[in-house]
Amino acid sequence: MEEKAKLITNSQGESIRPSRLIDFIGQKELVECLTICVNAAKRRKECLDHVLLYGPPGLGKTSIGYTLAKEMDSKMRLISGPSLERPGDLAAILSDLSPGETLFIDEIHRLPSAVEEVLYSAMEDFCLYVVIGSGSDARSIEINIPPFTLIGATTKAGDLSSPLRSRFGIVYGMKYYSNDELTKIVIRAAKILEIRISEEAANEIAKRSRGTPRIANRFLRRARDFADSMGSSIIDLSISQKTFYCLGIDEYGLNPLDRRYLLGLIERFERRPTGLVSLSSYLGEDLLTLEEAVEPFLLRLGLIEKTPKGRLVTPKAASLLLAK
Repeated sequence: MEEKAKLITNSQGESIRPSRLIDFIGQKELVECLTICVNAAKRRKECLDHVLLYGPPGLGKTSIGYTLAKEMDSKMRLISGPSLERPGDLAAILSDLSPGETLFIDEIHRLPSAVEEVLYSAMEDFCLYVVIGSGSDARSIEINIPPFTLIGATTKAGDLSSPLRSRFGIVYGMKYYSNDELTKIVIRAAKILEIRISEEAANEIAKRSRGTPRIANRFLRRARDFADSMGSSIIDLSISQKTFYCLGIDEYGLNPLDRRYLLGLIERFERRPTGLVSLSSYLGEDLLTLEEAVEPFLLRLGLIEKTPKGRLVTPKAASLLLAK
């Protein structure tokens, strides 16, 4: 049930995840708030209050979790919400925590309701209520557990129940990153991974990364592959552009599926409002991929609109694609 997040490290085992809040690039308001809360908790010699982070994938929710655990000098245990199928699964993990340990639950909105209810008393009173026996012989016993910090991460804050959400002391929605922030992230990751890269190439990667550090770091590794294959000791602007040409990523960050989606609305559906089911059938992609991986970026760029009658391509998208 427990999971280990994949840490990208260099030859010395140094991770590209920041180990201190002061080293975290972006999310300025969140970092400032967490720094205050961490310092206060350490002065009182208490656990950090429970933290809920929500936002699209790849913005650094897990990285924040690891950073907080290190700031609090605690271990972090990472589990996924869907892996906890029964209340006993979560109860076993909670009762095995060390004092002050950090428990990170990814996709916390997907916890079954019966499992979620186990968290209520654990978060508030650091205890578990376990029912023993059945029928007239059933009785509830209280089990104390060590104080801990729960960090919940979700891409769908709206799917989280009100009782669970209200038990988090720190709730924050993570934002997309600016190009300047992503450029700094790429340069920092390149330094840790011992990759030479020009500032122009780092900025080129940042511009095409959809405001998302995870995507930027993935593009950095692909650019390294291209540099190695071409016998170059540095990723320059030319190599980064060749990388994106081969990956099919244009200067706006649009990938082949994005362009197929937009061209489908323009050519196949003749710019009429179109339902997601029709788009899914036409493109041969499942609904969830289109709704969670494609449409948020197109909406941010103002290339599509969601209307009561369906998805509608904007004039901006038409001029952008048809001009090529």
